[in-house]
Amino acid sequence: MSSGSTEENVEQTKRQIRTLVNEVAELSKSEVLAAEFYPAVLQKVVNALAARGGAVWLLDGESGLRLAHHIDISPNLIDASNQEAISHGRLLGRLIQRGTPELIPPYSGSEQTGEANPTPFLLVTSPLISPKGPVGLLEVFQRAQTPPEAQAGYLKFVKHITDLVGDWLKGHTLQQASTRQELWQQSDQFARLVHENLDLKDTAFTIANEGRRLIDCDRVSVAILKGGKAKVISISGQDSIENRSNNVQALSNLATRVINSGEPLWYDGSTEDLPAQLEEAIEDYVDLSHGRTVAVLPIRQPERKLEGDVLAERNETNEARIRRDIIGALIVEQIETQLSRDTLQGRVDLVYEHACRALSNSINHSNILFMPLWRFLDRCLWMFRGSALPKTASILGLIGAGILSMFLIPMDFDLQGNGKLKPTIERQVFAHVDGEVEQVLIKHGDDVKKDQTLVSLKNNELNQQIQTTQGQLNQSSQQAYEYERQLNNLTSLSEADRIRVQQDLNQAKQEALNRQAELQLLVERQTKLERKSPIDGLVTTWDVEKILNARPVVTGQVLMTIADPNGPWEVEVLMPEKRMRYLDGAFKNEKVSKTDANSQRYLDVEIILMTKSDTKYYGKLYQPAVGERAELDPEDGAVVRLRCIPNDEALLEITRRPGARVMADVKCGKRSVAFVCFYEVIEWIRANVFF
Repeated sequence: MSSGSTEENVEQTKRQIRTLVNEVAELSKSEVLAAEFYPAVLQKVVNALAARGGAVWLLDGESGLRLAHHIDISPNLIDASNQEAISHGRLLGRLIQRGTPELIPPYSGSEQTGEANPTPFLLVTSPLISPKGPVGLLEVFQRAQTPPEAQAGYLKFVKHITDLVGDWLKGHTLQQASTRQELWQQSDQFARLVHENLDLKDTAFTIANEGRRLIDCDRVSVAILKGGKAKVISISGQDSIENRSNNVQALSNLATRVINSGEPLWYDGSTEDLPAQLEEAIEDYVDLSHGRTVAVLPIRQPERKLEGDVLAERNETNEARIRRDIIGALIVEQIETQLSRDTLQGRVDLVYEHACRALSNSINHSNILFMPLWRFLDRCLWMFRGSALPKTASILGLIGAGILSMFLIPMDFDLQGNGKLKPTIERQVFAHVDGEVEQVLIKHGDDVKKDQTLVSLKNNELNQQIQTTQGQLNQSSQQAYEYERQLNNLTSLSEADRIRVQQDLNQAKQEALNRQAELQLLVERQTKLERKSPIDGLVTTWDVEKILNARPVVTGQVLMTIADPNGPWEVEVLMPEKRMRYLDGAFKNEKVSKTDANSQRYLDVEIILMTKSDTKYYGKLYQPAVGERAELDPEDGAVVRLRCIPNDEALLEITRRPGARVMADVKCGKRSVAFVCFYEVIEWIRANVFF
């Protein structure tokens, strides 16, 4: 019974070992990283052998051996200054150089070589062999009280495991070589792309997008220094930059503060050693971008070294590097990716060196005087190369012919002005006396006759003056009558009284005459309270009843307008003052102006009614009908009034509506097409640019 149980335990242990070996074999075929592979393998080996602990040692070119991973190893073996660690390290070095698996008894060693196993455990060791040779050692701490057969089995098992680790090392080495080759290819492609264009924006976008691909991070941004502040000009994955967004503003602020500090910033979640200004800026940005790792590197002008001086960069001191001018910043962010600091920094340095020189060249190129113009001309040169030259020559010939024809082909030169249609016979009715409108006897559009009463005014003050003057006249007349009666009574007056009464009589008569004259003037003014039509015609004032009814008026105020629609008509044109020089020149030019039967000069006028714009009417503008002074119009500015006389044929067809809006073109001869189209532009340039 006991024998059967032992066999079952042995078989179970073998199955477990085979399972662990298969797991290690599967793990060795995977693309797992060393940081995950070594701990997993060591844990399985320790569990399979029921060992007390274990360690994986790797060769390090600088410091000898490096502990990749361990389980329950004595601290004395880790401390490099401890004598046990020194003797143990010498032992491991010899075992790795020998390249064969070995068993090292506890507390064994050699005083001559200084090698020793300072532990109370049996060391089961087997070297890790890569295609290039031994790279390390797998060490298992096993109990010393085990039979020789079991120790041989331990060694065989560990040897088998290290063979599987060797397979993983072989694949890992090939993968590293492939990755390194791919990285160099990407680096070479990145260098070609960032240096093939000297446009600043294109270069910055290339650095951001291709740099993100080379670094294998989440986001790369480029900022340039302008006016003491950093301006973000490119972000990977974005075609345009929204400078007003919170993210871009926070990133610009962070880049500005890093540039001012002059030192690179590497943020991995901790702000303990950062200055207060940088701490505030990085926290503000990380709160918006949620970045786990943020690197901000000031971009400096590359060193200008002499040709052939290959040691210049190697011999450059840190102080000299800092003295180089900062032209921008490179910002690298990790949000979801998890590259190690060393890997990230190495790739960032690669991008940084190319970015410095590419950005510097682009900025220097962009700062050349009139560079946008030279760049535009350079882009246009393709039209003069190869098969495009005949087409370009043909198009330029057509354009030149068109421009030349604009100066050679004549065209009607018309001066345009806005105006209105109105009867020639038109009178305004004024108020001759201050007063208040008592009654309006007509309305808009009424036909009126000459001397027909139109409006009745009232003036209470005038009526009172008439009554007062009438009373004074009556009083003076009564006094004169009394004095005459006294003079007619000869018996009652002495000679002296007669003379006195005669003087009083003369004074009373003179006073009566004065009052009579004053009364006549007042009555005459009273008659003017009724305003009458000066001509036969039509009331053209709109809504005259509503405007004048019960309205106070003053002397000289226009009450309404009366026009004779049956008489001659004219077009009053408001010609802008700036065009009058051409109008005066047309009158002086005998080839342009015409002469009628009375030897009066005139210019032809083309009239278009706004109410009937599809029909043209014609008229004449005589030189005396041109205003002598300019007036200020609220719509057209400074204008000169012109009176155009429509032709008889036009008068028969034209709409007889006073005040109708018209557009008049005064014919001023012929000028070149270029002058007619651009003379106002030339006048504006003369007045606003050259003056």
